[in-house]
Amino acid sequence: MAKVLRCRDVGVDCDFEARGNSVEDILKQAEAHAKKDHGFPGIPPALLEQVKAAIRDE
Repeated sequence: MAKVLRCRDVGVDCDFEARGNSVEDILKQAEAHAKKDHGFPGIPPALLEQVKAAIRDE
């Protein structure tokens, strides 16, 4: 089953959506997005838990 994560679902004013077949796929996309578009060196540990909780089945 496909999965989706939206930046807005973790409280960020951003239209980014990651879609994939696994949590790992989503986390890879989210980390690349966090680096490229938000200037993070990676997903901070506290935010990572929110990100994981926000991943939904599509």
